[in-house]
Amino acid sequence: MFRISIDVGGTFTDLIAFNEETGNLTNIKVPSTPQKPEEGIIEAINQFKERNNVFEINFMGHATTIATNALLGQIDLNIPKIALITTKGFKDIIEIGRQRRAEVYNLFFERPKMLVERKNRYEINERTEYNGQITKKINKNELSEIIRQLIKENIESVAIAFINSYANPENEVETAKEVSKYIKYVSISSQISNEYREYERFSSTVVNASLMPIINRYLNTLENKFESIGIKSSLFIMQSNGGLSSTSNILLKPCTIVESGPAAGVIAAAWVGNLVKENKVISFDMGGTTAKAGTIREGIPEIIPEYEVAGKIHIGRHIKGSGYPVRFPFIDLAECSSGGGTIAWADEVGVLHIGPISAGAYPGPICYGRGGTEPTITDANLLLGRLNSKNLLDGAMTIYPEKVLHAFIELGKKIDLDPTETSTAIIKLANSMMAKILRIVSVERGYDPRDYTVVAFGGAGPMHVCALAEELLIKKVMIPQNPGMFSALGLLSSNIFHDYIKPIVKKIREIDSKSLMGLINEMKLDGEKALLEEKIPKEKMSFLPKADLRYSGQGYELTIDLNDLDIKQIEASFHKKHQDIYSYFNPLEEVELVNLRLRVIGEIEKPKILPLKQVMKLTPIEYRKVFFEDVGWKETPVYKREFNRWNKKLEGPAIIEQYDSTAILYPNWTAENDYIGNLIFRRKNS
Repeated sequence: MFRISIDVGGTFTDLIAFNEETGNLTNIKVPSTPQKPEEGIIEAINQFKERNNVFEINFMGHATTIATNALLGQIDLNIPKIALITTKGFKDIIEIGRQRRAEVYNLFFERPKMLVERKNRYEINERTEYNGQITKKINKNELSEIIRQLIKENIESVAIAFINSYANPENEVETAKEVSKYIKYVSISSQISNEYREYERFSSTVVNASLMPIINRYLNTLENKFESIGIKSSLFIMQSNGGLSSTSNILLKPCTIVESGPAAGVIAAAWVGNLVKENKVISFDMGGTTAKAGTIREGIPEIIPEYEVAGKIHIGRHIKGSGYPVRFPFIDLAECSSGGGTIAWADEVGVLHIGPISAGAYPGPICYGRGGTEPTITDANLLLGRLNSKNLLDGAMTIYPEKVLHAFIELGKKIDLDPTETSTAIIKLANSMMAKILRIVSVERGYDPRDYTVVAFGGAGPMHVCALAEELLIKKVMIPQNPGMFSALGLLSSNIFHDYIKPIVKKIREIDSKSLMGLINEMKLDGEKALLEEKIPKEKMSFLPKADLRYSGQGYELTIDLNDLDIKQIEASFHKKHQDIYSYFNPLEEVELVNLRLRVIGEIEKPKILPLKQVMKLTPIEYRKVFFEDVGWKETPVYKREFNRWNKKLEGPAIIEQYDSTAILYPNWTAENDYIGNLIFRRKNS
């Protein structure tokens, strides 16, 4: 009996199979197929089937970047032709936005392309007031004419977003009921983002409508392929909030999975941190395309309420106004284009750059021998002796070092450096960019990185983490058993999440505890129903109520946990959080309750990682010259990572190789393994 998780990245597709009887994990890594990601998934499953003649699967988890890639135009999936139906006078809200200018000093700045053309935005003369009172109902004749236009324009998906529908969705629901008779895909704002900010609610609904046909086709194709090879298990998808959800929910709200892949890695880092009692963790994920960092405190990843999909990134920071806002809980991540496959290049004046373009799965880095011709970070690591020059993936992937040198000679001519200097410059530039994202999620959030342990994963993360830790004076690094497959493990260590929201927008002293309990119970009933449909028993359900509060007149809210429904206690908790974040509070100011939130959690059994028992003698499998930034070339022992207890502490420098990753232990660092097989790197004299 197996539980399987599959993470589709930009370069590799990772499969982890957990044997519920033995506790063993099977790891399979195959190149991704970006244009048809389901093909890489089936290839990984076929390899798994070759190793296991008789098996049964009772759980399938999946993380994917298809939603983000579609909006970025990185895969051959055209955004469908969509329409927006909105209240008369409001069809330009999605274009006006918040009037944020992503590049203030760029005279040639262009706004993101509108997902729905202006000619396909239809207005209807309806009105719901701020208090939920409907003063103009839907005119059926007017709506019939709009539907006729939708059919004429061959509209595939429709977003319906009315003013104040968060207070009363009746007009939206009635409109959707009629439109869905003729159009297959319909999204309504009161179901996608039930909050009072019109622009964010409208934008979230439009993004959802854009993704609905793409994600429906993808998931239906995937499930059909699973059925054709005899897999009947339910499929669960990782959401941007770090929780899993059934495909039936994702098909209705695909905007909830735009950061599916990156979220899985942070959840895995939180889980492993909890296992070894590390309550302050920075997750560092360096894959083939990007590097990402997140913060975990007391076992809980940092969450933000909104994310701009397909936006631009500058030095790790998402640029406001450059993408499409989606109002949904997201794991807070900083990222940069420093993956193993990120391409290095020189501009016309001889300045070295890396990214944002990646070599991807095909053709990939030059050393993979698939036709890549441009130098990448992986190629730089190979020339510096850090990567095995013969093969990777335990011999399953042949490496071609002879193809790399010529490209680095040519790049070196442009920047007046020899191949070793060029490779070192690429590594230093990549490390500088990645150190910035670690600072963003620690120092810029008010946390001291010296108090945190970095969990490094992704195929390339363990190669660079010592340099980054030295930059930020971090003392301890943890590398899990299978770092290159770690995000896939996050799918097995997560729970099912459903997030519900009730807009209130009232002064808190106008509300009583009994009415709060009634509203929370309404959301609980919806959550219980969803979890029961996903076959979660009631004893495995839990509920986390929260509230968004602000001082009257403020533009934004703070979210607090509702451990107590006493109004005075809620108000006191808000004052305390305001003090903690902004260093002041005003007990005389009126406090508004903007939203009630409820996270419904369905607990899933986690893999049991067995303690290491057998003691092994540390013996190098070879020695090779490796270049380190501060000491130059150094004869360095290379070890094969085995999952047994070590008989001694390892002194750096050293290279530790395994199936899915290579770890580099820098000089002035030591390594040991803990009781469940994590590599623990510690900086000397810290």
